[in-house]
Amino acid sequence: MKITLIELPPLVNPEVGLIFWMTLSFVAVLLILKKFAWKPIMSSLQDREDSIEKSLQEAENARAEMARLTNQNEQLLAEARTEREKILGEARQMKDKIIGEAKGAADEEAKKLIARANDEINKQKLAAIDELKKEVAGYSLAIAEKLVGKQMESSEAQQKLIADQLAELTKAKPQQAN
Repeated sequence: MKITLIELPPLVNPEVGLIFWMTLSFVAVLLILKKFAWKPIMSSLQDREDSIEKSLQEAENARAEMARLTNQNEQLLAEARTEREKILGEARQMKDKIIGEAKGAADEEAKKLIARANDEINKQKLAAIDELKKEVAGYSLAIAEKLVGKQMESSEAQQKLIADQLAELTKAKPQQAN
């Protein structure tokens, strides 16, 4: 039995010269990258890291500021509600006071008007009574003049004369009013 070796391609089975040149090429590329690309890449990564850190810090500051503003807003709203309630309470008190004063003034004015009306009614009543007394006195004098002028023989005749005179005077009075 004979073993035959399969020949492998040169990359899978490298020779010493290939390994040397590959290592040299890798080191050269590594040095070139270190000299020209490593600093800009690291600087770029550092800038990116700083930018992210700064953004996170700004976000934290914004969140803290938002929390502070929210708290301040709540305090202002609470103060505004308190002030509103205070103003509404004062307005209610003022309204009640004004209504009370107006009612008092209206009651006082109504009492004055009622008193004046009662005084006027009493004056008119007294004037009417005085007028009635004058008329009765006038009727009485007229009846007495007629009675004295005539001699009555009987009490029936006197009664008839008084009734006639009263009827005549009551008829005459409405005509005088017209």
